[in-house]
Amino acid sequence: MAEFFNALTLFLQTAVQMGTHILFAVLGGILCEKIGNMNLGIEGMMLMGASIGFSAALATANPFAAVVAAGLAGAAGAFIYGVITITLRGNQVVTCLILTIFGTGVSGFLGKGLSGKALPDPVLQAFAPVRVPLLYRIPVIGKIFFEQSPYVLAGMILAALLYGYFRCTRAGLNARSVGENPAVADAAGIPVIRYKYAHVTAGGFLCGVGGAYLSLVFVPRWQENITAGAGWIAVALIIFSTWNPLKAVFAAYLFGALKGVGFKFQNIDLSIFGKKIIFYPQLLDMLPYFATIAVLVIITRRKKKEYQAPAGLGASYFREER
Repeated sequence: MAEFFNALTLFLQTAVQMGTHILFAVLGGILCEKIGNMNLGIEGMMLMGASIGFSAALATANPFAAVVAAGLAGAAGAFIYGVITITLRGNQVVTCLILTIFGTGVSGFLGKGLSGKALPDPVLQAFAPVRVPLLYRIPVIGKIFFEQSPYVLAGMILAALLYGYFRCTRAGLNARSVGENPAVADAAGIPVIRYKYAHVTAGGFLCGVGGAYLSLVFVPRWQENITAGAGWIAVALIIFSTWNPLKAVFAAYLFGALKGVGFKFQNIDLSIFGKKIIFYPQLLDMLPYFATIAVLVIITRRKKKEYQAPAGLGASYFREER
């Protein structure tokens, strides 16, 4: 029994690690969509963050500089998206797709000179797992959540802070008002354009930081297309979490657990009635994506107000038209 619990704890600990980059991306997407701007360019911003963060780590050997550089890369992409969709009122879906293509191209160009290079020791040591005093002693939960990289711990703390921001602060409530009805918010004296730019850019920053987690912590080395479609999964999990930062933690770690199941079963030999059961890696890799589709179908069939997207999501706002 003790061996079973140890194995389960190790599996869940790995699931948290495999879901952390998704968590940052989902939180960034929530920041953007809460104020009414659709965010389908997460994949591109994550790739930009991963490549530029890795480049900065090699150049400076400074973990803080690497994370900030990754975040600024994602923020730059989000700002460009903001100029096109907020100021110029361009189509949000098309702009997001262009942003994804652009981010993929940037990461591919930078990645040519990154393959095979190892991160400096100061960076690796800064992101090594740490024990949170007292909390790591909690049975099972302590090892799962509180013996992790500072990067992982930062994601959980950030989710709680964003939940408090949207629920308990005036700025957060104003942001939600902008997402629901920008014309009414504008009439109430809320600077709609300023709120949109701030949240879109901050959301891009988090997406870039999420991408850097892969190249700086989880892998940690450069791989072509290192996100492997994680940005698109994040888009789906924003809906799954119903734009709630705390639910985003559960959604991201659930996805990480499903990815972990795929890795686990690849190495298991199972026989039933003398017949060997083969777990094909390709089918196991599809498991979390099938689960995401199933959950989205269930969520979209619910008609409760709290499950619905912000009313102004995807619509451009022009003050003179209100």
